[in-house]
Formats: sequence, structure tokens, C-alpha cells
Amino acid sequence: MANSIYKKIYKKIRQYDDIVIVRHIGPDPDAISSQIALRDSIKLSFPNKNVYALGSGVHKFKYIGDLDKIDETKLINPLLIVVDLPNVSRIDGANHVLYKEIVKIDHHPMEDKMGEVELVDTRASSAAELISELILTTRLKLNKAIAENLFIGIVSDSNRFLLSTSKTLRIVSELIDKGHINIKEIYPKLYNRDLSEVKFKAYLADNLKVTENGFAFIKIDNEVIAKYKVDSATPSNMINDFNYINGIYVWVFITHQESNNLYKVNIRSRGPIINEIANKYNGGGHKFASGVRTESLDDVNNLIKDLDDACKKYKESIK
Repeated sequence: MANSIYKKIYKKIRQYDDIVIVRHIGPDPDAISSQIALRDSIKLSFPNKNVYALGSGVHKFKYIGDLDKIDETKLINPLLIVVDLPNVSRIDGANHVLYKEIVKIDHHPMEDKMGEVELVDTRASSAAELISELILTTRLKLNKAIAENLFIGIVSDSNRFLLSTSKTLRIVSELIDKGHINIKEIYPKLYNRDLSEVKFKAYLADNLKVTENGFAFIKIDNEVIAKYKVDSATPSNMINDFNYINGIYVWVFITHQESNNLYKVNIRSRGPIINEIANKYNGGGHKFASGVRTESLDDVNNLIKDLDDACKKYKESIK
């Protein structure tokens, strides 16, 4: 079954001369590395195709690779490949109605159906794991740079393999062998921090509000972002660092983008199911890693209450 869907995706890639690859807004390393790795593999395999990776860049992830800028209205019968993205509303950098066909490759729970060919596997650790399997089971080509990006995506989204399976580890082993990658060269790119970020992390820890139910949250003002000289994506990139704190079951980082009055809520859990709660507020994600974007402060406050209630029920269930 798995080989069948990968063959269908490969067939679609062969069919089109113009291909655009996108992922979700507010990208993490998995989203960007999957997108760029797939673009570069298709270009390496089919040098005559026009293949583009679109979306807003994040300076912190510049080392993963450059994104493209094009006028998508000038493409002729293009194919859109959507990676690491369950719903149409969060596509970054492309207007999906302009494309003849859409292929989706995602590891989040199914939300929007986008095309006839869709690979949705919630058992995968990351989108990068699915892209790796696509490349390794078809005639798409792999080189060191592509393998390194896929490794970055898997490591970051699996929290250094803590959320992986034996299949994940087999794929990583194959990437290392076939891509001739050096892990020691990759980890500093992912985990080295400026001193300003270390101080910002200390601020988060010092100001985290924790309820008696084991729910923790912090609202991060733009003034604080400016004070510590970090960018707006830094809180979401740090949220996994707050795992394994005794007595905390769910923790939330909330930031506010004044330019579009948008609240960005990152949610993580060590027990309670959170994606069902996030779905109530037009968010989503995995059972233990989800997010919400909303213009409503009331939604944010109600979400906080719902998550605190979920922690209370969970805490009572494990007594």
C-alpha cells in the first residue's frame, strides 16, 4: 500500500513541467527542510523541470536553503505539492486555486482533502520522514545536502527521536548511509543559540504561570521580543525545551502580531489530548503538539480555560 501511494506521487511529479511546493505558515524546521529537500530532489532528478519552493522565509532557518519568488499566475498547468499541512487555510505562499492538481504529503490528522493523490500518515514522525520514504522508494535522487535537510526535519519534529518508531530509525540510517552525512556537523545548526536567546529562555521560565491543575502558559509581549533581540518565531522554536517539567502536563506560549492582530498559540502536552481542543478554535495538529491562530482575544482566553480543564481531568485520572 505504501509503495503504491509513493508511485502515484512520483508519477504526478513526472507528469508536470511546472511544480510548486508549499507548506504551512509560521514554518518549523520540518516544514522548511521537507519543502526544500523535495524541491532539490526533483530538480536533481529532472533538470529540465521548473520546480519552486514558495513561502515566507525565517532567518533562523536560512541554513536549510533559499526559497523562491515567482509569479505563479504565469505558470502553465502547474502541479502544487503541499507538505506538512492539513488544511488549505494555512498554505503559505501560493493560491491553490491556480493549480491544475494538488498532491498532499502530511503527517497531521486528516482535515481538508486537497487532491486525488494524498499521503496522510499520522504514524510518521515528521513530513521529512514521508519525503525521505518517497525519495528512497522511487527514482527520485538523493545527495548529501538533501539527506542533511531530511535528517534535520526528522530530528526536530521527533524531538531527537523521542517521538519516532523503528521505521523512522531505519529511514534515518539509510539517509546517513546513502547521503554520506556527518551528524556532528548538523546538530550545531539546529541547537546552537545566541546568548540573547538563552536569556530569553530564562525569561520564559521565570514568567511561566502554572495552575494547580498542571497547566502552564505565558503571554509574550512584543516589547519582550524586542528587549531580548529575538525574532517572533523564537518562542515557538523553544516550546519543546520545556518538556519534562514535573507537575506540568500542558504548556502554552502565546504571541501577538500587531500588524494583523493575530494571536499565535503554540501548545504542547505530556498527557492530555490537545488537538481536539485546538480544533474548536480553528487550529489543529497532533495529539500532543498543536497550535491555534486567531484574531480573538476571547478565543485565546477560552482556549486557556479549556486546556486547564483538560489538565484537571487528566490529573484526576492518573491519581
